[in-house]
Amino acid sequence: MNDPKPALTARPVISSTGLFTPAESITNEELVESFNRFVDRHNAANAEQIEAGKVEPLAHSSVEFIEKASGIRARHVMAKGPILDPEIMAPRWDERGDDELSIMAEIGVAAAREALERAGRDPKDVDAVLCAASNMQRPYPAMAIEIQQALGIDGFGFDMNVACSSATFGIQTAADYVRAGNAKSVLVVSPEITSGHLNWRDRDSHFIFGDVATAVLVEDEAIAPAAHWDILGTSLKTVFSNNIRNNFGFLNRAHPETADTPDKLFVQEGRKVFKEVVPMVAAMILEEAERLGVDPQALRRLWLHQANAGMNRLIAHKVLGHEASEDESPTVLDTYGNTSSAGSIIAFHLHSEDMVPGDTGLICSFGAGYSAGTVFVRKAA
Repeated sequence: MNDPKPALTARPVISSTGLFTPAESITNEELVESFNRFVDRHNAANAEQIEAGKVEPLAHSSVEFIEKASGIRARHVMAKGPILDPEIMAPRWDERGDDELSIMAEIGVAAAREALERAGRDPKDVDAVLCAASNMQRPYPAMAIEIQQALGIDGFGFDMNVACSSATFGIQTAADYVRAGNAKSVLVVSPEITSGHLNWRDRDSHFIFGDVATAVLVEDEAIAPAAHWDILGTSLKTVFSNNIRNNFGFLNRAHPETADTPDKLFVQEGRKVFKEVVPMVAAMILEEAERLGVDPQALRRLWLHQANAGMNRLIAHKVLGHEASEDESPTVLDTYGNTSSAGSIIAFHLHSEDMVPGDTGLICSFGAGYSAGTVFVRKAA
């Protein structure tokens, strides 16, 4: 009796991507003017205590400081006016009813629709939605399920959070579903309203984040459009660290008087992050390239996490063996700011159309956790 032939493993590919960009943007000049007005008001209101040495005066920010520290020149946001108002300095919008589409789902749906349209895919053909983002609007119902319903997808969805690596972790999860035969088409949606978890009154971080939403359609190669990206391999890594942290959550309601203090929002030890993450990520990329038989110095393009221009420059140099050009390692950080997990996907979405069949590239994320993810891809012939 002949043994049955083993089932062929499906090959996951990236069929398309989608991007939603908020209409409003804040330049460094606008941000600094607003922040410095807040500083002046604070110092004037606390003049006596500052004079008595009981309160430390706040220091002005500057465009030069921001650009030297980060490489960021502007960032898109969902609510510009309240952020620039010295009396508010936080995003604000009208609260929506439970029967209305939530704002996070809304921008996720917009990015997902573009990804579906670019692939020529009908929502009814999609099996699953993964909402992979750093800060969810609510604990439940899952944002992914709301996005799924808004798109008209008959399948399943769930949320996942690995901070700035959420999208790459989502891509590997989607690819594993395809390989296992549990899905043929999976949307990885990353709506990042990062302006909500930033303390806009903190000089060291008030310039970092921006809002955006991305979507990646991961599918079985058998149903993918001709213009797709083969996923050569993925790898994930986490190492616990307190150097990037956000303690805000629903349990803060137990101590409402401290709910708005800076330590409950985004905080980081920037120099420590730089020193520890750069070598970790570079080594991870080189190890995965060796495992896949890919020459790292022959990579056509790197789409790196958009958090800090200096970090990207060093990582790219370690991988490519030379100083990377803008063509080899494109930047969107200057106009989008740090958009958490969406950053590398924005770079891929905006800077991949010129690639030719056979070109190999790397999508890479890294951030809080620490977490890091790599997705090696090749343009299909």
